[in-house]
Amino acid sequence: MKNVFLLLIVFLTIIISCKKDNDKVIPIPNPPNPPSGSPTPAPLVVPAIFAQTLPPPLIPSNNPQTVEGIALGRKLFYDPILSGDGTQACASCHAPANAFVDTNRFSTGIDFIQGDRNAMPIFNVAWNFTDKYFWDGRALGVEAQAFGPVVNPIEMHNTWVNAMASLQAHPTYPSLFNAAFGTSIIDSGLVTKAIAQFERTLISANSKFDRFLLGLEALTPQEASGFNLFMNQQGGDCFHCHGNAGNPLWTDNSFHNNGLDATFTDLGLGAVTGNASDNGKFKTPSLRNLIFTAPYMHDGRFQTLDEVLEHYSTGVQQSSTVDPMMEFAFQGGVQLTASEKSDLKAFLLSLTDNDFVINPAFQAP
Repeated sequence: MKNVFLLLIVFLTIIISCKKDNDKVIPIPNPPNPPSGSPTPAPLVVPAIFAQTLPPPLIPSNNPQTVEGIALGRKLFYDPILSGDGTQACASCHAPANAFVDTNRFSTGIDFIQGDRNAMPIFNVAWNFTDKYFWDGRALGVEAQAFGPVVNPIEMHNTWVNAMASLQAHPTYPSLFNAAFGTSIIDSGLVTKAIAQFERTLISANSKFDRFLLGLEALTPQEASGFNLFMNQQGGDCFHCHGNAGNPLWTDNSFHNNGLDATFTDLGLGAVTGNASDNGKFKTPSLRNLIFTAPYMHDGRFQTLDEVLEHYSTGVQQSSTVDPMMEFAFQGGVQLTASEKSDLKAFLLSLTDNDFVINPAFQAP
């Protein structure tokens, strides 16, 4: 087995030699000295592990991060005012304690109708360089991702006309929009811009493995073995879609058919593109914070990590669009031993960021 830890040591040496502080501020396209009364620039604080390995975050020039915009977005994210009956907020299906995901297999909307996909967690969205969101990639940009649930008939089941009227009649929202965007006339574009600003602050980068890469903590032998399996094409063969130590997002943010089904009841990306070669493809989720984000897969079919590992080991289904990087699909998977699955699970759990789920800046205001 090729010892990928040799490469990791080189990578770690580069990071330590280049990095002294734990965070780096990446400028965003705000005026250096905004006019009096303008929103206050609030550049994202980029973690060291991201600054050394990833391009700068995606910040739209027409929606720069500001103190006032982030605060407004945070308030809107937790406020049920956007739903048709005033009972559900974004946070109802994206709870901070669960890395901003719903632990139910399918979320239930205001009319007690269940969806058919598991809610995706929300973190590190500013580094989604494909800029496509949801399991099927139907939303282009964080702002577009925030737009859909309000009017979705099985989610918040409102209209933007009604939502804007509720906000406009609220005693404080008009002044908050004025502070954030220079106008007290509220529209859906400003609502989604504010929510997007808050969501871009939801950065997770303080797992044990992050600290290991920064030379701050050691891995256990089991975790190290699990990482070797993760990176080994003849082992777990996970790195193709989920990246490596040089990609701390632990996702390529792209779309793959990972062999869940031989035939499809949900076409995924194919339903959006209309291209049959995209049928059964879904967005690769990040492997960060898996301890908080069960159930797993686009339809939440797996309740535990053990079930996920068993799928990739022996449960892979062949189909016309199964990803060619699933090199062992022909034999049902990578055929891991019990000890290998245990080691791989230990590594995956080292990607847990406990501080993220209790960060006071991310909780309800």
